[in-house]
Amino acid sequence: MIEKTIASKSIYDGKIIKVKVDDVELPNGKTAKREIVTHPGAVAVMAITEDDRMIMVRQFRKPLERMLVEIPAGKLEPGEEPEVCAGRELQEETGYTYTSLHHQASFYTSPGFADEIVHLYRAEGVVPGKARPDEDEFVELLHVTKEEARDLIASGDIRDAKTILAVYAWELEAK
Repeated sequence: MIEKTIASKSIYDGKIIKVKVDDVELPNGKTAKREIVTHPGAVAVMAITEDDRMIMVRQFRKPLERMLVEIPAGKLEPGEEPEVCAGRELQEETGYTYTSLHHQASFYTSPGFADEIVHLYRAEGVVPGKARPDEDEFVELLHVTKEEARDLIASGDIRDAKTILAVYAWELEAK
């Protein structure tokens, strides 16, 4: 069931992603082309306040041409450990720090064409501070209850997999 790579050609090397086209030999001996996006990986943080609200951000997403509500997240820097990235991204986007961090899950976002993996963490004992977003990052901070999160999913304001997964994990832990 394995596809053997016969040849690989890089067609794009950007700031965040790379794209290559691989020629592969299929299990039946035939050949096919695979377009593959490579990504350094990312983290996402479900930060829960003492009064049981999840910290989220609202931001414009250019590929979708719309605003989305999401949990704080960002890409791994070269050599950066996911736990370090989680703390950095949470503080940059929201100003919050935490007293404890727990790995919840790691998942591939679109394994049919990309190798991006997202490491989801739960931050507890969160403490507010001053946000330091990247110069091209504009976010609005939100503190969302479980009911508000469900409503944001129903309205389509939350549409990304990492945030939906975080909301459902948050709801399940209370049961």
